[in-house]
Amino acid sequence: MLKKIFTSLLFLTLLGCSSVNLSIDRDSYHAKGKNHRIKYIVLHYTAINDVRSIRALTRGNVSSHYLVTTDRKQPIYSLVPDNERAWHAGFSSFNGRENLNDTSIGIEIVNLGIRSDILKKYEKEKNFFIPQYAYIPYSQSQIEKVAFLVNQLKYKYNISPKDIVGHGDIAPQRKKDPGPFFPWEYLYRKYNIGAWYDYGDYRYFLSTDSYKSCSIEKIKSEFRKYGYDMNDTPEWDEESRRVVYAFQCHFRPEKTNGIMDAQTFAILKALNKKYSN
Repeated sequence: MLKKIFTSLLFLTLLGCSSVNLSIDRDSYHAKGKNHRIKYIVLHYTAINDVRSIRALTRGNVSSHYLVTTDRKQPIYSLVPDNERAWHAGFSSFNGRENLNDTSIGIEIVNLGIRSDILKKYEKEKNFFIPQYAYIPYSQSQIEKVAFLVNQLKYKYNISPKDIVGHGDIAPQRKKDPGPFFPWEYLYRKYNIGAWYDYGDYRYFLSTDSYKSCSIEKIKSEFRKYGYDMNDTPEWDEESRRVVYAFQCHFRPEKTNGIMDAQTFAILKALNKKYSN
């Protein structure tokens, strides 16, 4: 023990007499080979009211970077600094990355999600594929706040359009939020937020009827190409249907049934033509 103390003191003494510059210069040089840690913006609904949402996101084992309440007079609450890791995404995957808590900013929007009476019915039937009418719409003030916030974040961190996603997009096996009433198309057209397909491309892929001649494996590869964590089984099993459902909630919300069809296929192809080449 005395020998270790003596060695440490000797090292410190020699260090004090050393001519080596031990300061850290943070100003002279800066590397170009770098980028932001933040790659995604993930939108959620809380499925509980304002008071319970604030309590859950500040006192519990879940968190988000921002919270938008239902009160139009309240500000957007910043709960976790952008450069810190919030616990909002859980097990997740999109566009080749996993565990998106590490690389995303989470925005929670207070919304009850699915009507409780309908939710109970579908849970009793063990049916994952809940139609749009069962969900609860967002208020206009909430959408304006989300648009304001996301526009700031996307420019600050150079987020690509297709990487502005919902929780359901990155965790389709267990999550449905922000649901089919979240106005992705409106945000795209009015605020240039997120990805959306060009209607002309959609009409082209729908009119060519290429869906009928395309194998299940090939269609599933189109989902993976866009970014979804889709399996490669030769059938539309429960797992793959949940991915289709998440896609429909985002891009074809008027008909969310988890069933692959020509319209869903045409939208997917149009998106890949625009964003995934």
